[in-house]
Parts: sequence; C-alpha cells; structure tokens
Amino acid sequence: MRVLAAMSGGVDSAVAAARAVDAGHEVVGVHLALSTAPGALRTGSRGCCSREDADDARRAADVLGIPFYVWDFADRFKEDVIDDFVAAYAAGETPNPCLSCNEKIKFSALAEKAMALGFDALATGHYARLADGELRRAVDDDKDQSYVLAVLTAEQLSRAMFPVGDSPKGDIRAEAAERGLSVANKPDSHDICFIPTGDTRAFLGAKIGIRPGAVVDADSGAKLADHEGVHGFTIGQRKGLGIEVPAGDGKPRYVTGIDAESGVVTVGSAEHLQVSSIVATHAIWTSGQIPTGPFECVVQVRAHGGLASASAAPISVGDEPGIEITLHEPLTGVAKGQAAVLYSLDREAGDLVLGSGRIASTVSTPQVALAQ
Repeated sequence: MRVLAAMSGGVDSAVAAARAVDAGHEVVGVHLALSTAPGALRTGSRGCCSREDADDARRAADVLGIPFYVWDFADRFKEDVIDDFVAAYAAGETPNPCLSCNEKIKFSALAEKAMALGFDALATGHYARLADGELRRAVDDDKDQSYVLAVLTAEQLSRAMFPVGDSPKGDIRAEAAERGLSVANKPDSHDICFIPTGDTRAFLGAKIGIRPGAVVDADSGAKLADHEGVHGFTIGQRKGLGIEVPAGDGKPRYVTGIDAESGVVTVGSAEHLQVSSIVATHAIWTSGQIPTGPFECVVQVRAHGGLASASAAPISVGDEPGIEITLHEPLTGVAKGQAAVLYSLDREAGDLVLGSGRIASTVSTPQVALAQ
C-alpha cells in the first residue's frame, strides 16, 4: 500500500513509519505544522510542533530513506482545536484537545488530503491496536491511547494504521536506538501541545479575559469567594479555589458544579462528586453499527483512569445521537466536555472500543445535578 506516515518528531511516530517500511509499504513521511509561530526548541516534555520537532522528523525520515514533507495545517488547527478548546472552557466545560485533533485534523483533514493524493492509509504513532477493523487498547496499558481515538468512525479507522500499539514503550525506544534514530531517548510530550508553558489558566485568561463570578457552597448556597472566570475551574478541582475559610466539617472542598451563564462555581464535599449516570451527545459507534438496545460495558471518562462498569443505550438528545450511561458503581470527577468511551472488557484480546460520546450532563448518587 501507499502509506502516509504522520511524523511528529517523536520516537513513537518514527518507529511507526519504520515498521510500515519494513512491512513493504511505499511510505512517505509528513510533519504537520500546527503553529503559526512555532518555537525553535522544545522544553523537555512541554509542547510539541516546534522547529526542532520538524527537524527531528526529517532526520528520522532520512534514516529510513523515505520522502518527507511538511504540511501547513496551522489555520485549521487553530479553528478546529484551539478555538474549540477556548470556547469549551468559557462554557464551563473541560475539553480534551487530543480528541478534537484526532477527529478533525489527523484523521479528517490530513487523512482526506492523503486519500486525495492516492495514499491508501495513514500511519501514526498512537498506542492502540486495530484487529479486523476494530479498535482495541494497546498492549502497554500505561501508554494506551484508545481513549483519544474513540472519536473515529468506522470509515476513518479503515484508513488507519497504528504500528506501535502491539509493543511496550520500552521496546519502542530500544528499537529506535537499534535503527539509529536520534529520537530514541527524546522525552514524551505530556502537556497540551499549544500551551508549552503548561499554564492552562493563564493561557485561557489571555484568550477569554476576566468574567467575574462567585464560588458558593453546595449545601448552604453561601458565597465563599469571588473568581475571575469559570475557565479557571474544572469538576473535581481541589486547589486554587480562592477559599480562605475552612469547611465546617473540616473536610476538603471540591468543584462540584460550573454554571458559565451565571458565573457560579459550586464547591462541596467529595460525596457531591459521586456520579451515578451520564448523558453524552455526539455519539460515535466505532463499528459503524448503532446498538439496538441497552448493553453492558465499561466506561472510561478521562484519558487516564475514571473506569467503571455500566450499562449503556443509544438515545436521541434533541436532534443529535447520544448515549445514556447508567453506572454500576459511582465515578468521581466526571466533567462536562470530556469523552465517555465505552469498552467491551476482554483483557486477553485487548479491550474493544465500542463507541464514545461527549459528556453533556451527569447526575450524582444523591440525585444532585452536576455539570449542568
């Protein structure tokens, strides 16, 4: 096949491209320029898409002996990922920009351009597995990225390749070193790529500005503090609440609700965070088939952690396909705007991704509405 290998400049995508070459495919490397003003250098594990990253990707392509190009997707990335990220926080949500990037940039805009140019598949360095067109968790649980890929449709998955998903990260680094790839020991990127400082609150504050509101107690409704904008908070947050007076029961307070319209941020005890059900919108079924009724599954509500057994059923939320999820055990820290990803539990074969939806609302165990 003709395979376009997305090369970020990191070790995973370099080895993914190398394995595609080894498999006998005709491989071309491409680095996505996602910033209108990329920095010259990365700072450890912070950020990506710097000129250093582009150079690292080019050097890896040279070692592999494959053609290499840089494609400018900066405007599309700003519109579909950065602007959406800022708007979601302004609305009191907690988005995951990697989901938007995979859905709208890598496996949509990039994949569509690749197919238009005659490529058969897009290879990336994501840690996930594809078996008979089905998306499964990676072998390396600690690096698994199936959660951020669960927004892909069956058609998008049919054009995807994840060559490193069947290997632990340590093996990938060792393989890169054996191949003479200079990125073998390059640090992984852990922060949001377009916020290289790691200070999300400052980044959002510069974009959104000051929108004053109040921090109030979930039980009494008493005002506890003022704040400069709901974008500085997320469900489950404990620190940085601006509260000076200890709670009457001496227990920590957490953010339990965010109302962007009124500017009210509600805080309460850990018990207020326990969620018993979830409604998600923007439902995507990775098989391409909508379930005919309720089914048992495992739901994951954060990129790392937030797992619980549940029953789920397809529903309509207005004019949009959605999912109603009833948890068999409570979850905490479930934030509006994050993805709820559904898995069929099969540890031997690798958990199968069934579908995903965008969390729109939750109900707590004591029937207190959260994240509305």
